Parts: sequence; C-alpha cells; structure tokens
Amino acid sequence: MSARLEAIDRDPGKIDLVINSHFHFDHVGGNALIPNATMLVQRREWGAGMDPDTAARRGFNPRDFDLGHKLRLVDGEHDVFGDGSVVCLPTHRHTPGHQSLRLRLDSGEVVLAADACYFCQTLRERRLPRNMHDRETMLASLDRLEALERGGARIFFGHDPEFWQTVPQAPIPIA
Repeated sequence: MSARLEAIDRDPGKIDLVINSHFHFDHVGGNALIPNATMLVQRREWGAGMDPDTAARRGFNPRDFDLGHKLRLVDGEHDVFGDGSVVCLPTHRHTPGHQSLRLRLDSGEVVLAADACYFCQTLRERRLPRNMHDRETMLASLDRLEALERGGARIFFGHDPEFWQTVPQAPIPIA
C-alpha cells in the first residue's frame, strides 16, 4: 500500500486520518503503513474489537488494528469535517460497529460500502453473506444503501471483482 501511495505522490507518513469501516484484517492491514494517522472508527467497533471474550469469534485480532494510533471514536452518523463532504454512515451488522463512508465529490455522491455490501448482487437480490453479526440490521443497512443509490449516489461494493474492473486504479509501481 505505501508503494501505491507513493506512486501517486502521497507520503504515507504525512497522512493524518484513516477511517476504518471495521476491524477485519483485510480492512485494517495497511494501518501500520500510515503510523502518524489518527484512526476514526465507531465506538461500538472499538469496543467489540477490544473485548477479549468476543473479538476472536467476530474475526478481530487487536494485533491487526491496535497499533498505537491516536483514536477518534464516534457514535453513529458522523460528519468528519463538518461540511458534509465526508460522512461516516453506520451500517452495522456485518460487524457490531461497521461503517460506510459517503463522499460528496464534484462528480457526484459516492458511498464506499465496504463490507456492508460485498457485491452488487447483495444489494440487488438481498443475498446475504453467511457470516454476519445481525441479519435484520444488515437488511436495514442495505435498504439505506439502496435509498442512497436511488438518490443518485454511486455505491462502491467492497469485494465485487466485476465492479472493481470498472473503477480506475492508481498505478501499480514496478519494483
């Protein structure tokens, strides 16, 4: 990840904020490469990740995310900069404190759904993953994402390879 950031002229050491959707390793694995950032996460997710009785059952390992970053714990919907340009949206139930991110760009609104919606098919057909924290709340999160999409937002699906083929990528540095 740091090489990819450097390929687009971004110094990982100068990044001051990282917003984590949730604490599964595939979503926090790059945090160690941006050591000076403050980590913004839902308080519920932090609590679940730090609870030794349930963390492993939820697929959390504090060694993946508890790396000494400054913390900014939020509760519910959160306007990161106070201007509506970046808003954390609670989309709980893949994990207890999962959040998606709504961005208002010049080109329109984008929602980074992360694991609230793995695939386009998840949203269209309500095909839920086997592993989830709470089925009913996950369905409510999908309803919210669908409403945002009907309102014009482009949803970025967390793990949909067909979708990601349509998205321009940062250059991959050649070693």
